[in-house]
Amino acid sequence: MKLNDAIKDEIIANQRMIPPGKSLMALNGALVNIEDLDLYLLVDMVHQDLMLADQFSKLKLPQSIVRKLISTLPPSESNTFRVDFRSTHVHYLNNLEEDAIYKRWGSLNEILMPVYPGQLRYIRKNLYHAVYVIDPASLCGLEAVEMITSLYENSFPMRFGVILYSAKFIKKIEMGGGEIELSAVENDKQNGDDISSLIIRLFIYVKENHGVQTAFQFLSNVNRLRIESEDSVEDALEIHHVEGAFVDTLLPKAKTPPQDILLKLEKDQVYKEQFQESSMFVFKMGLSKLKCCLLMNGIVRDSNEESLINAMNDELSRIQEQVYFGQINSRTDVLDKFLSESGCPRYNPQIVGSKGKPKFTSLSRSIVGKESVLDDISYLHSPNTLDDVKPVTHLVVVDVASKKGMKLLREGLQYLVGGSKIARLGILYNMNSSVDLHSLLFAKIIEIATSSYSHKQKVLNFLNHLCSLYENEYMVPSSLTLESTPVFMEKVYELADANGLPSKSFKAALLDFSVSRMKDHLSKVAQFIYWQLGLEYGVNAVITNGRVMLFGDESTILSHDLYLLESVEFKLRVKHVVEIVEEAKWQDIDPDMLTSKFISDVIMFVSSSMAMRERSSESARFEVLSARQSAVLLGTEDSIIHIDAVLDPLSPISQKLSSVLRVLGKYVQPSMRIVLNPMNSLVDIPLKNYYRYVVPTMDDFSSIDDTVNGPKAFFANMPLSKTLTMNLDVPEPWLVEPVIAIHDLDNILLENLGDSRTLQAVFELEALVLTGHCSEKDHDPPRGLQLILGTKTTPHLVDTLVMANLGYWQMKVSPGVWYLQLAPGRSSELYLLEEDGDEIKDQRPLSKRITINDLRGKVVHLGVVKKKGKEHENLLVTSDNDSHLEETKKGTRTSWNSNLLKWASGFIGGSDHLKKSQGTSAEHGKGGRHGKTINIFSIASGHLYERFLKIMILSVLKNCDRPVKFWFIKNYLSPQFKDVIPKMAEEYGFEYELVTYKWPTWLHKQKEKQRIIWAYKILFLDVIFPLSLEKVIFVDADQIVRADMGELYDMDIKGRPLAYTPFCDNNKEMDGYRFWRQGFWKEHLRGRPYHISALYVVDLVKFRETAAGDNLRVFYETLSKDPNSLANLDQDLPNYAQHQVPIFSLPQEWLWCESWCGNSTKTKAKTIDLCNNPMTKEPKLQGARRIVPEWVDLDFEARRFTAKILGEEIDEPQEPVTSLGESQNLITDNSSKEDKSEL
Repeated sequence: MKLNDAIKDEIIANQRMIPPGKSLMALNGALVNIEDLDLYLLVDMVHQDLMLADQFSKLKLPQSIVRKLISTLPPSESNTFRVDFRSTHVHYLNNLEEDAIYKRWGSLNEILMPVYPGQLRYIRKNLYHAVYVIDPASLCGLEAVEMITSLYENSFPMRFGVILYSAKFIKKIEMGGGEIELSAVENDKQNGDDISSLIIRLFIYVKENHGVQTAFQFLSNVNRLRIESEDSVEDALEIHHVEGAFVDTLLPKAKTPPQDILLKLEKDQVYKEQFQESSMFVFKMGLSKLKCCLLMNGIVRDSNEESLINAMNDELSRIQEQVYFGQINSRTDVLDKFLSESGCPRYNPQIVGSKGKPKFTSLSRSIVGKESVLDDISYLHSPNTLDDVKPVTHLVVVDVASKKGMKLLREGLQYLVGGSKIARLGILYNMNSSVDLHSLLFAKIIEIATSSYSHKQKVLNFLNHLCSLYENEYMVPSSLTLESTPVFMEKVYELADANGLPSKSFKAALLDFSVSRMKDHLSKVAQFIYWQLGLEYGVNAVITNGRVMLFGDESTILSHDLYLLESVEFKLRVKHVVEIVEEAKWQDIDPDMLTSKFISDVIMFVSSSMAMRERSSESARFEVLSARQSAVLLGTEDSIIHIDAVLDPLSPISQKLSSVLRVLGKYVQPSMRIVLNPMNSLVDIPLKNYYRYVVPTMDDFSSIDDTVNGPKAFFANMPLSKTLTMNLDVPEPWLVEPVIAIHDLDNILLENLGDSRTLQAVFELEALVLTGHCSEKDHDPPRGLQLILGTKTTPHLVDTLVMANLGYWQMKVSPGVWYLQLAPGRSSELYLLEEDGDEIKDQRPLSKRITINDLRGKVVHLGVVKKKGKEHENLLVTSDNDSHLEETKKGTRTSWNSNLLKWASGFIGGSDHLKKSQGTSAEHGKGGRHGKTINIFSIASGHLYERFLKIMILSVLKNCDRPVKFWFIKNYLSPQFKDVIPKMAEEYGFEYELVTYKWPTWLHKQKEKQRIIWAYKILFLDVIFPLSLEKVIFVDADQIVRADMGELYDMDIKGRPLAYTPFCDNNKEMDGYRFWRQGFWKEHLRGRPYHISALYVVDLVKFRETAAGDNLRVFYETLSKDPNSLANLDQDLPNYAQHQVPIFSLPQEWLWCESWCGNSTKTKAKTIDLCNNPMTKEPKLQGARRIVPEWVDLDFEARRFTAKILGEEIDEPQEPVTSLGESQNLITDNSSKEDKSEL
């Protein structure tokens, strides 16, 4: 078919702006991740936008403005908040632009020149300002100075500086409530004990009289004398070190004896004012709590050298970009530019740091369509700004009966006194109903002042004095009497008159003051705070345009923090809302209503609601793409929901995305613009599967009774002669399994299904996957940490390990409330759970509550900290721990999870069956079996391999008299096998458990089903089994066992985590196929044997202790991205990694395979594996009958038992069985997938 030239030209024109074949999608402007599209998330986003639109409409906003707000994205929330530290308190050591030693360095343009990795650029410009905020008497402060001077002497291309403060002085400031009387400090006799104060004053003296280089030399000398001193306790700095350093520094330079200068400086307290101002400056910036820190162009970092280099590299890319676009040139002051653009006056990790995600609440939900507490609030403003629109609203939630609440209220007033042109402040009282009369009067007086006199110039002064009066004289109920109330009132009237407020009005307003009415009002406010804002009684907080900031016993908010909140929230979440609301042409509102308060309220409600949206800040400019010929346009422009999509119509992503868009189009009626973006040319058929998207609808529910038909996918006109496989593409947190499927879903051949040629399968959502990431501050993830999950009554139902990769962990759950905690034993001995960011507790939580209330699963971020005194202990043992090996040889496990094994006995089990045996102790089994349980693990997919698996089970049981427990990977078992195996276990006296593990999203995934199965054999051994399981043997499904597996189970594998059998070498015909004897493998193995993966033993205790699973996953992630690596994945991986994950080589007789072993050793074989023969490619069923004499009898017994359970008939073994031939054909068709040497 000839393509219209206009369509072709438009597609080519569009592809100048977007790569051919690229697919994108945006919902109301926000890009959606289509690689991992989640319909539930998408529906939630649509629902959220529709709810917002409804709320905004009720606020009387015009529809055009509502659509604009919904489709507007906030600025990206970068982590590059900078503290504006520009002041005279910074002492710079050098200046790259002015100092003579840098005059030969290059120009700014050299920053764009390529250099070798790690090579520094020597440019004569102050691009990097590394300013350290330190207490010079602290160990970290002195070490920072030592590092600075060392880097400076080695001509490191950076401008270094320090801001000095005294931690003792700042402690006094904090005790004084953020202020300190200078006269009190002057009279403080303890000042002589403040070594920091002395060092700072001496530093300033040396700098002023001998230059900054000498001043830094003085600080270095202080550290040198501290280190050299023999009598100092624990390297502590003492005053004689400082005095000695001062004398040593000035001795070669001073005209008068340095000792005299020192005595004069100490006695006269010279430079005291500068020292106090410098410390106060650090306190106001909020940096004193960090002890020592680095400001890299204002960005707060740790003070160590590694952090310095990382910060420099981070800044390099930003500077290079701005130099390239001409935003920075040779005349630009880089520091001024950065701090002017994104500088904040203060650092508070609760506001701009990395202390978790900010908490928001929607204020508009509390007011839309009903009366609200927020309607009654009167706001306070900075002087002369009453009539201005205030985009930022601080709601101060205070308990005025507490000192913490009063402190917060006074800081709020101080903030307004300081002046803010874009913010207002409202007060919400969060008091107990049993509060005393004076507190009620105090609240009422503030309410009168704010509602009636907020326009008055001195209202803030009046409220400040009122707070002081109440706090100093009337806050403690025990010291008050009934007579004190009139006195309090008189003092209030005097304060009002003194500040220009009419006292008569206060008297009149208080005449009808009713305690019960006031208490009712406060109760209403408290309920609003609890139900709408989620805050408990008595909690003090600040809510800034919906952002909730809690303050516990240890945290204090200052007026500077309110300035910081104002600037951060305005920049990130309010500014773009203000710009849109200002465009509004109000039509349905009385002009008299359009006051600054009304507009401020609308901005507060809208910005708080939009902050609740979970949205990507990434967007794409879809409007630049032409959509006249090559696009599909649906819906109307008036729709609230708008979807932009760019699709390659012949891509797998479009198969899914087109179905999703169809669902949204039907139920939401959005406006859609779908631009087609096909590949220019194809070398292969891009689509190799048939795809149907299944979504639950109301049609699934019967209108007659309570039956549910369930959503269906229907495939018609399918090819009859092609072998097909049925797979499900489900959301990442889902574990889905087939529950009804008569035919083999791995090998579907429709022409063999009889006249109907119809196949039906029913799948069921079995469970959800709870995933998470565990972290330990300033350390790598605690790999090997054991976690348990359960309910309050049964705390241990599931367990797992934390992986090294991203601290990842995973557990299987169902909807409900769960409790996650550290497992008893080594994990809980060393670690504690971290508190949640907004919790205010004296004790750390013992468990973390997790609520699963939807089908989207949950990702949990779990923080842990080591207990005091355990900081240097290791969770895992090293692989060469000799004492552990000795204990293992003696059979005495004193390992890390021994306590867990005792405690968890009887709890561990799969979701299908709780088993009494855990394979860890001797017991009597079924059918007369006794002794220690043998645990055997296997995996099978498809009816043929399930047939082999039953034969393997029978061969194991017929050769041993000990209890046996089989572990099967549930993911790939057919419904028939899951129906038969419980009956088989009952009949033959063994136990079994079905286990599963969802492939982690971060781990490179295999695409072929066979390779995924191979990966499950080796990649998740440490996490797929319960932690109480100590050892397991893997046996391939197509293996026949001829010996007692108890012998292998009890074998001493010399402390290795894995034990495999090496490949035989006595069948000389196969020498040409032994790839491990040449090339890469020969060089890599370095004399070690290459092992076969059909049978292996896993010492799970050792495997977990040595983090063997993490090591194997690291090797896999590195190798698997190369399509030429890991041809035999489950076999190549452990052999490749055996230098780091050691393998014990089992005796040769434990695995015999005709392809590789000579017939002379067959009589000694303890197991026989039906390996593929790369020479003959003989089908497995045919080879099994020929190679293993007992196989026919075992097969007949297994098939007869299966037929009895399923109600089918079978032929005698000597007769040809039709189903065998069919199975052979199916396997032959798929034989290209089975080119492994051992299968």
